[in-house]
Amino acid sequence: MTDGNGRDRVEVDAATRGLPIEFVSRPAARSLEEAAALLGIAPSGIVKTLVVRRREGEYLFALIPGDKQISWPKLRALVGANKLSLPSPELALEATGYERGTITPLGSTTAWPVYADSAIMGQRIAMGAGAHGFSAFVDADQFVVAFDATVADISS
Repeated sequence: MTDGNGRDRVEVDAATRGLPIEFVSRPAARSLEEAAALLGIAPSGIVKTLVVRRREGEYLFALIPGDKQISWPKLRALVGANKLSLPSPELALEATGYERGTITPLGSTTAWPVYADSAIMGQRIAMGAGAHGFSAFVDADQFVVAFDATVADISS
């Protein structure tokens, strides 16, 4: 269970970073295509924020376009790790303060490093908003600057 103020944390963090953000209410969707249609964007504009475990107690965020999958070999090579994994929902919540489906680097309880797939650049993207039922729209380029994120080809 989250602490109930996830969206507030997102909003405060975005303001602190000087990052314009727009929250959009959205109903639950049964597919990526349905979610994209509800938001009025292409499926690639919905960005998944994956919490990736490097080692015990150490994580990173990987931002992947909705219509792609993470490339584990590319990400491992980029971060110099032999093994990476997705943590359980409980560990992801513990690492970020957000439940799956709401996860974003914005307002995370720990400021893990951010790795963004190069395919998200140059567009306005929708991502987790810290609370169910909302998406946060941001300019991907401004987001990358605000987080000093590493941009690379990390999807397939």
